[in-house]
Amino acid sequence: MPLLPPPHGLRFAFGTLTVLPVRVTRWDREAARGGMLRAPLAGLVVGLCAAGAGLLLLFLKASPPLAAVASAAVPAVLTRGLHLDGLADTADGLGSGKPAEDALRIMKQSDIGPFGVLTLVFVLLAQVAALAQLYDGSWARGALAAVVAGTAARLALTLAARAGIPPARPEGLGAAVAGVVPVRGAVGVALAVTGAAAAGGALLGTYGILRAALAVVVSAAVAEVLLRHCVRRFGGVTGDVFGALAETAATTALLVLVLA
Repeated sequence: MPLLPPPHGLRFAFGTLTVLPVRVTRWDREAARGGMLRAPLAGLVVGLCAAGAGLLLLFLKASPPLAAVASAAVPAVLTRGLHLDGLADTADGLGSGKPAEDALRIMKQSDIGPFGVLTLVFVLLAQVAALAQLYDGSWARGALAAVVAGTAARLALTLAARAGIPPARPEGLGAAVAGVVPVRGAVGVALAVTGAAAAGGALLGTYGILRAALAVVVSAAVAEVLLRHCVRRFGGVTGDVFGALAETAATTALLVLVLA
């Protein structure tokens, strides 16, 4: 299927996935397709902003943990916390052990349950701890990690919006973007993001190439496992599931960059 001109897809990506002042001019399946194919570009911008905040604090003689907190906070701010909220809601839905209809109702409630709180605490702790260790190693490693994590998080959204993945509800953001991305397009974007991450890792040497590429691949694989589990449990994807996938991919990428 032909894509809309690039500006429409970019507007959809930045207008729905960030708080940047970008007006979405079209809200239809074609615009959603273009937007989800370009979601990693929004992630790249978010990652660059996160890295910039961390580097600024390091320049001002702040400690690596403080720089890590800044780099973890910026993506939350630039998404109005929607991805973290989606992570918490998805954790509550999965942890409830209830049938799909009841679990979806729990996820739609405005409050956060114990599973959601615990998941948020551990995920944010993992992100900050990983970034602190990377910044402590070198400013370049920490900055690259923030960029790779931001981009990998949005790549997970592109892959989750591929054809064959149904929506769990007939309304909402999940229904608007579910199944809009052709499988070949999703694979192409994944290869492009992996290659770009490897190119960025080249600034840190041969092992940097391998670590950055591995971070993207493993984060996509872990997000895929969560995606399939959510589809089995809920019957499809929701906006909350997309948020959970983004945070899962970002956290996984950071952990790989620390441990690889």
